[in-house]
Amino acid sequence: TMAPQINSAAARVLDRLGISLITAPEAGCCGALSYHLNAHDEALDYMRRNIDAWTPHLDQGAEAIVMTASGCGVTVRDYGYYLQRDPAYAEKAARVSMMTRDVSEILVAEKAALQKLLAKIKPEAGNAKLAVHTPCTLQHGQKISGVLEAILTTAGYEVAPAPNGHLCCGAAGTYSILQPELSSQLLKNKLAALETNQPERIVTANIGCLLHLQSGTQKPVAHWVELIDELLRPA
Repeated sequence: TMAPQINSAAARVLDRLGISLITAPEAGCCGALSYHLNAHDEALDYMRRNIDAWTPHLDQGAEAIVMTASGCGVTVRDYGYYLQRDPAYAEKAARVSMMTRDVSEILVAEKAALQKLLAKIKPEAGNAKLAVHTPCTLQHGQKISGVLEAILTTAGYEVAPAPNGHLCCGAAGTYSILQPELSSQLLKNKLAALETNQPERIVTANIGCLLHLQSGTQKPVAHWVELIDELLRPA
């Protein structure tokens, strides 16, 4: 809702790679925020609704459930854990968790096709300097590190080194609301690190991080897949 262009960009990028995205309109919130706020029953209801929305597509041959928000991805990958004692959903939840992929994993798997597409672009098209914030939910939760930098470097961008990349930006789900002072200090520290080498733009992989980072800087902050989409759009 806050940044619908991210999913649209991901759909266009995957389409250029020959991958079709199927929309499941019955799906909604992954349940993460409710779970963070200790509203566990509400969160589990959200999870069951999503499982019911996605399972028919998996039954019909969908090869993955693609996440463009790493905060959602780390939660959906734990559906099997959260619903392990639910006799009606345990097996389906485990299947959904197993089939979930961050969009970066899809692009890495299609690296050769991506390079072929990018080769058609003028070399100077993507040479802006970027700072990359890898969300905690991506690098610590899903154990995906260095992938964003690799994709962006392949696309011709200069990735500016940023110290303390393992540290949180302060968004942390509802943490920025419940602990504003600590969250603000984490944000200040993170932006100082990201802006160390004076990048033109900051990119990340989670909507919560994106909005939090943008609240503290004048530099444009975007989801990294938006930049790949910009490169691949026809002139």
